[in-house]
Amino acid sequence: MRIAFFLILTCVTFSLSAQNTTIQWRNDRTGIYNETGLLKSWPETGPELLWHFDGLGEGHSSVAIDADKIYVTGLTEDTGYIYIFDLNGKLLNKKAYGKEWNTSYNGSRGTVTINDEKIYLLTGLGDLICINQNTLDILWKKNIVIDFDGQNIRWGVNESPLIIDNKIILSVGGEKNNIVALNKSNGSLIWSSEGKGDVSAYCSPLYIDNQQVPQIVTTMASHIIGIEAATGKLLWSYPYESQRKIHPNTPIYDSKDMVLITNGYERGSIMFRLTNGGRSIEKVWENDDVKSKHGGVVKVGNYIYAGGDDRSGRYWYCVDWNSGEVKWKDNTITVGVVIADGVGMLYCYSEKGEMALVKATPEKFDIVSQFPITLGTDQHWAHPVIYQGVLYVRHGDTLMAYKVK
Repeated sequence: MRIAFFLILTCVTFSLSAQNTTIQWRNDRTGIYNETGLLKSWPETGPELLWHFDGLGEGHSSVAIDADKIYVTGLTEDTGYIYIFDLNGKLLNKKAYGKEWNTSYNGSRGTVTINDEKIYLLTGLGDLICINQNTLDILWKKNIVIDFDGQNIRWGVNESPLIIDNKIILSVGGEKNNIVALNKSNGSLIWSSEGKGDVSAYCSPLYIDNQQVPQIVTTMASHIIGIEAATGKLLWSYPYESQRKIHPNTPIYDSKDMVLITNGYERGSIMFRLTNGGRSIEKVWENDDVKSKHGGVVKVGNYIYAGGDDRSGRYWYCVDWNSGEVKWKDNTITVGVVIADGVGMLYCYSEKGEMALVKATPEKFDIVSQFPITLGTDQHWAHPVIYQGVLYVRHGDTLMAYKVK
């Protein structure tokens, strides 16, 4: 059960628009932080801890940083709060936004999305909340389960809202309203797609805007689907089931025509090529032994790096993007979350709290430095963030800032 919930926290959105100014999860949802001048190795005790804050409450969401302010959410008792810090760790504001998930593996889920001086967050109970970024007043609220006849799921919906122009895209998971586009100004319905009628599966949509038909790609409980972004029309689908109907990982797109889907259970990883201007797909390769779960996937050069399972155990992987060939797998440290900087280094954060700096190379799992995350509570599931040479790590009720430049 613990592993199952560990998987779902990867649910995210991914926008590749050249005009994108939205502050989102995992930077631009690729997990790549294009910073230079970062340390190539750390001291034996780890990089310098600049500050830490205790008291965020329960939660697994990552930080979002906009205009040198840090935004993160947490649960106290049954209420969710949004916290705002400056870069020195000073708490600038804290405000309740309503009820939050406290049924199992309690706490806030999806990371907030910030766009046009508004904060958008989706609670585990299905409340989509729009908050004024300056005053923190709630501007409007919708519940995707009640208002659109959707369904909540076993560990609570988990999605960081995807914004495309004036639209917010959400995986409602109803038979009629399967994927919806809402007006980001007031929450009114712009379009609704029946998709394949599957419930949602903890996976947020991927937006692809450089095909003839700009589209949204996501994985629902039993299908991978492509939906026309302008209208909600179903373009294509592919059957893709797993034991518990959990598909937590955001798809990865290579900005040309290749889309990678990866799952932590039976199906493993599958690569598609978009064809006919994005109106259809063809399978390029499938590897059932590469099963990335919660920790995200990063593409560096022609290789992908991830942590997950195969039939013999849990490993970190390097996989050839074009062929699906496994270049190496390694279990020196426990599997967990991976992000990367812009100069070929991986930051691997294990489920046991090990933080490792690893060279992104297809030759081997080359750990340069590592140190333990000892502060905080509960699971090591929130994804780290790099901003202006500082590594931000959220572990339960504690947020830490480490100098890595």
